[in-house]
Amino acid sequence: MTIQAPLIDRHGRAIRYLRVSVTDRCDLRCRYCMAEKMTFLPRSALLTLDEMALITERFIARGVSKVRLTGGEPLVRRDALDLVQRLGRHVGGGLDELTMTTNGTRLSEHAPALFAAGVRRINVSLDSLDPATFRHITRHGDLNQVLGGIAAAKAAGLSVKINAVALAGLNDHALGDMLAWCVDEGHDLTLIETMPVGNIDEDRADRFVPLTRVLEQLRARFDLAPDARSTGGPARYWRVAGSEVRLGLISPLTGNFCAGCNRVRLTTEGMLYTCLGHEDSVDLKAAIRDGGLAAVDAAIDDALAAKPLAHDFRIEAGAAPAHSRHMSVTGG
Repeated sequence: MTIQAPLIDRHGRAIRYLRVSVTDRCDLRCRYCMAEKMTFLPRSALLTLDEMALITERFIARGVSKVRLTGGEPLVRRDALDLVQRLGRHVGGGLDELTMTTNGTRLSEHAPALFAAGVRRINVSLDSLDPATFRHITRHGDLNQVLGGIAAAKAAGLSVKINAVALAGLNDHALGDMLAWCVDEGHDLTLIETMPVGNIDEDRADRFVPLTRVLEQLRARFDLAPDARSTGGPARYWRVAGSEVRLGLISPLTGNFCAGCNRVRLTTEGMLYTCLGHEDSVDLKAAIRDGGLAAVDAAIDDALAAKPLAHDFRIEAGAAPAHSRHMSVTGG
C-alpha cells in the first residue's frame, strides 16, 4: 500500500497508532469506567462497519501501522468480526498489527476467529482474581467466564496481556498476586492509574492509587529490571526476572507520558479525538457521508493541526472529571 500524506501533528509527532471504538456498549459496568445506569448511543448515531473500515483504511494508507479495536466491549457489536476480518487483510500490507482490547466475556466463542482474521495479540481487562471482588468492580461479572475466555485465547494462539486498574481498597493489596499469576500463565501485565474521564457514581479520588507506590511494593516481592522496549505508547516497562513476562505501568497522574504520543482515537459515532483528556474533535462521520475520503483526509489534517501537547488530568476529592465523555465512548 502506498503511504500518502503522512500523519504529523503540530508538535512534530508522527501518528502511527489508531484506536477504534467499535461500540460504546458493554456487558459489564466497571465502577471506574461507567455509571451503573448508562445511556448508550442510539444505533442510528453510529458509524456503519463499512464506514468504520473505510476510515481506518484511510489512516493505514497515511502511515498508521497499528490499529486497536476497542469499546465498550467490541465483541458485543453484531458483525464486529466482519470488521476484524476486513482490517486483518491489511496486516503485512501497510498494517503491522491489528489488536483488540476486550473484557474477555466473549473470548471463548470468538478467539479462534480473531486469530484466523490476523489478530495475534489481545489485551484483556481483568482487575481482580477474586470472584467476589471481580463481581463488585464489574457490578455483575463472572470471573470464571473471563478466565475461560483467556484460556481459549491462549489455546487459539493469541498472546494475552492483562490490563488492571489499580483501585484503593479493592485490588491494591492483591496486585502482587496478579503479577505472580501472570508470571505463572505467561501473560504480560499492565497496571493503570484510574483516570478522571466520564461521570460515574463514585469519587475517583477515593480509589486512586499512585503507581509509584505500587512499584515499590512489587519490587519488594519481585526482581524487576527496567526494560528499554518502547511501543510509543504510555507504558513504562519492567522485566520480571526468571520469566519472559513484562510489567507495564501507565501513570497519567504520577508520570505524564504525552511527549511521545503517537495515537488518535476514532469513536463509534465517528468523532476523531486526538487526546483522551480533551474535548477537541472532528466529525469523520459527517465528512465521509458528505464529502467522501477527500473530506475525511481534510478533517484528519484539521484534527492533527489542533492536537494538544498533553492532557491535564488531575485527581482531587470532589473534582469534576476532565470531561463527561465516558471511556467507552472514546475507546479504552
